[in-house]
Amino acid sequence: MNDSMLEPLKLGERVREIRRKRKWTLEEASKRTGLAKSTLSKIENERISPSFDAVQKLAAGMEIDVPQLFVPLVEPQSSGRRTVTRTAKGRRHPTATYEHELLGTELINKKMVPFKTIVHARSFSEFNDWVRHSGEEFLLVLKGSIVFYSEFYESVALCEGDSIYYDSGMGHACTSVSEEDAEILWICTPSQEVEGLMNPDT
Repeated sequence: MNDSMLEPLKLGERVREIRRKRKWTLEEASKRTGLAKSTLSKIENERISPSFDAVQKLAAGMEIDVPQLFVPLVEPQSSGRRTVTRTAKGRRHPTATYEHELLGTELINKKMVPFKTIVHARSFSEFNDWVRHSGEEFLLVLKGSIVFYSEFYESVALCEGDSIYYDSGMGHACTSVSEEDAEILWICTPSQEVEGLMNPDT
């Protein structure tokens, strides 16, 4: 297959775009790819179609995967969104086992849902059932110590500064084991259940 010829749509334009994005001259790109400067110029100007071997050299020299040569570069898009939640000014949502403080509630359609929680529960028996919802979740212990229970694993003790990342669809629960109720930061992916927590009136 090394001798086969590839004729991708506007490959030369992609090569030039990537090279200029990296602020490389043709000479520097030539050194990095091992292709002659004249060959690179002909490729960029669509005067020749590179062999499969040349495509591999282009990708390796430009430090990209081969498929990236066949799609346009996409500039990161910024929405410009931001919101500030001052200390103790989040939306409170107390339960029998946790006291949640929902953060960043002014923004809708977030790609992650952050909230701080004071863990009141002291025994797993205080939970009627596992907590579970779709998505994934990150937990960081801010103060105190907890025991993290999950349906498929042994319980694990976590102290201040410890963290855990897990599948939210797996049953889970936390209890405080420090003298004072522990405080944790939770960040989870949006789900119907979590959105109901964030927007109790909907």
